[in-house]
Formats: sequence, structure tokens, C-alpha cells
Amino acid sequence: MKNRRDILTQIAMAHAYLSCAVNLPAFAAEKGKPMSSEDSLLKAKIPSSGEELVRIGLGTYKTFDVGRDAALRENLSKVLKAFVEAGGSLIDSSPMYGSSEAVVGDLSHALNFRSKLFMATKVWTTGKTAGEREMNDSLVKMKAGKMDLMQIHNLVDWRTHLPALIKAKEEGRFRYIGITHYTTSAFPEMEKILRAESLDFIQIPYSLGETAAEKSLIPTAHERRVAVIANEPFAHGALFRRVKGRTVPGWAQEIGIKTWAQYFLKYIIGDEAVQFAIPATRKLEHLLDNMSASVGRLPDKEQRVRMRRDLML
Repeated sequence: MKNRRDILTQIAMAHAYLSCAVNLPAFAAEKGKPMSSEDSLLKAKIPSSGEELVRIGLGTYKTFDVGRDAALRENLSKVLKAFVEAGGSLIDSSPMYGSSEAVVGDLSHALNFRSKLFMATKVWTTGKTAGEREMNDSLVKMKAGKMDLMQIHNLVDWRTHLPALIKAKEEGRFRYIGITHYTTSAFPEMEKILRAESLDFIQIPYSLGETAAEKSLIPTAHERRVAVIANEPFAHGALFRRVKGRTVPGWAQEIGIKTWAQYFLKYIIGDEAVQFAIPATRKLEHLLDNMSASVGRLPDKEQRVRMRRDLML
């Protein structure tokens, strides 16, 4: 059986492919053929602007909360470097994530990667003054200059914060604004906000293990031209536990899905209404496995139905 710890050979192959994918035209020329769609990094447009980002991003919950630990920071520096070299840009954090914002800021500054990253964070407090202070602190910690995406974390005091986000966007301090929540019980309220307000992003739990958002929230976001970021794409590891002892189905391997991480992530971004997924990791081999979902074919509608059915076997 091959689980995430047993796919080192496949990861090495994915790393080599991703290294080539950084310079796709040269890679294609070496193969003696024009660059095809299967050589291209999978990108999605932010509906409100048309700006394109690679569809697999990087979450930082728990994984980047390492404080001043030099060894852990050095490892995360390698992870962040590999992420960017593989074409990644969207990195998401929050004041709730301990030292994660500061670690992202310090490492990206040391690597001179700020211009290559699409930085996202959140406001997670109550009250207008506290919210403005926290958002300003996030800009400083992440060394962002301006924040690419500011989100209201778990809808905390959203009626107070949303006007501040709108104003900051108008002033150019934030490029995009959005809302998030980690529970499906909040989806009806999120949908009401989507219909009443002008937002650029929502961030929600969405995976093969948690598909509630498919019923109404994701279609509403699509209708309202709001980008969807899927967090918890592996359902807190539950999906890997579910497939323990099993190999990726042969039909999925035939369309280029070689690992379970690719299987789970390509299910998510196989939905055209879900633009991005942000798996979190501090392990280089897992990062490369995750990013390998950014190349090759995506499952079509019928294949996504089959993915759900096969996972239940």
C-alpha cells in the first residue's frame, strides 16, 4: 500500500516535473513539441478582476506557527521556496494562527519573494478600533506593503468590519476583500451576505469529505462572480485515513492522477466554480505532492461523480 509516507519515488518525479514546469516553454521545446494544455500550470481567474493565480495555494494554519524556532523556520523557508518555484503564489494566514503571519513575512522577505506571492490574511476581533489595529498589524507582520486579500475570519463582527474593508480597498491598502467560515452551519448567513454585499472572495471548508457547499453556497458565489477558496481540502486528514490500504483507482491514474493528494485536490478544482484550494503543510514532500495537482488534466463532471462514488467503497 502507498500512503503519503510511501510515495517518495512519485514525489521525486513530481518535483522534477514541477521544476520543468517553472519554465514551461523551454520544457516543451526540449520535448520537441509545442506546449500543450497538459504542460500548463492550472490557473483560475479571480472573477471580479480577471487576475489569474495557480489554483493550488498554501495554507498556514498550525504549520507556520513556529515562533522563532530557527530549525523549523529553515525548513519552512525550503517549503516556501519550493512553493514559489513550482508556480504557487496564494498563501493564506490569520492573526488566529499564532506566529504564522510573522513567519510568512520574515521568510518571504528573506527570500525576496513578496512580489511573487499573493498574500491573504484575516481580521479576527470585535470592534472597529480593534479591527483596524489588527489589520494594520497584519500588514506589518507580513511585510506586505498592501494586502492582496483581507478577509473577515469566521464572520466575527462582520457588520463592523466590512465597511472598513471596503474603505481600505478603495484607498488601495487591500486589493481584494472577502469573508470566511469553518463550519457548514454558517453557510446560509454567508449566502445572504454574498447576495447583499460586493465581495471578491469567500473561503470555506470544501473537500470530498465535506461537500455541503455544493448545494447552494458555491453556486451562489459563482452567480455573484465571487472567487471560492477551499480550505481543509483533506478534511483534517480524514480523507487519507479513509483510503488507507487502497491505491488510486486505475481509471484515475489513466488521466494522470497518481497520488491520493492529487485525487482529493483535483476533485476540488475540477469544479469550475471553485477557483483555489489551500492545503497546509510544513513537509517538502507533501508540498510537492500537493503542487503536482497544478499540472495535467482535471476530472470532468462525470469523473468527479465517480470520484465520490469510488471513495465510498
